[in-house]
Amino acid sequence: MGTILEQILEQKKQEVNFLRENKSFIPEQHDERRSFIKKLQTAEELAIIAEFKRASPSKGIINNNVNPAEQAAAYEKFGASAISVLTDQTFFKGSFADLKSVREAVELPILCKDFIIDRIQIDEAAIQGADLVLLIVAALEDKRLIDLHQYAKDLGLEILVEVHNQNELEKAIRMGAELIGINNRDLKTFEVSLEVTEKLAALVKNSGAYLISESGIHVQEDVKRVRNAGANGILVGEALMMSLDVKQTFSDIRMPISKEIRQ
Repeated sequence: MGTILEQILEQKKQEVNFLRENKSFIPEQHDERRSFIKKLQTAEELAIIAEFKRASPSKGIINNNVNPAEQAAAYEKFGASAISVLTDQTFFKGSFADLKSVREAVELPILCKDFIIDRIQIDEAAIQGADLVLLIVAALEDKRLIDLHQYAKDLGLEILVEVHNQNELEKAIRMGAELIGINNRDLKTFEVSLEVTEKLAALVKNSGAYLISESGIHVQEDVKRVRNAGANGILVGEALMMSLDVKQTFSDIRMPISKEIRQ
């Protein structure tokens, strides 16, 4: 057995084969893409990408009883800037059907959160209504990363390029990533530390990219730490999916961006 990431990527190869055998075609006419980057350009608050996530390898089942459209509508009502939808079925209990359902329920930009290794996954994300896709540097060889990044751009999608260390971050910067997600979770061990954002944030800001801090953000103090490090936004999943009062959770994690770190 390899690392969790290696197990996930092996499963993705099977999913890619399935998608190829059941290929859909991107319609020439589609809804206009909703830009998350434009929201960041004028934001006075820390942007919140609120995530719909039923389960994860580290937590098991998080919340399997909630309707994606209803949850997304609540996120939009209480202050989300964008919505992330897990589409991995095997490890996160998500689906492209969830993404489509969320797309139809809200007016916010939608991030397809998956372990993308092939263009056909980007096609499927676009067909089901994604405005952004996630590309994980740790999951892709350099040439494949660059190819998928350009392919998504050509489809009019925005790309959240996810990194966990300085080497990965430098690859994202060299590629010209406009939107960089620092994952505080090590995908090899699934251990979490907000110090990852604190250590890497300055390099992101110096590049001119927007910075999203991902994972391990549960309470107001967590938000303050990554905001003070220089984040333009945060991605929050478990705290919202487990919350008994989503409105209050948003109230706890919403806060202004300081003038020093506003783009």
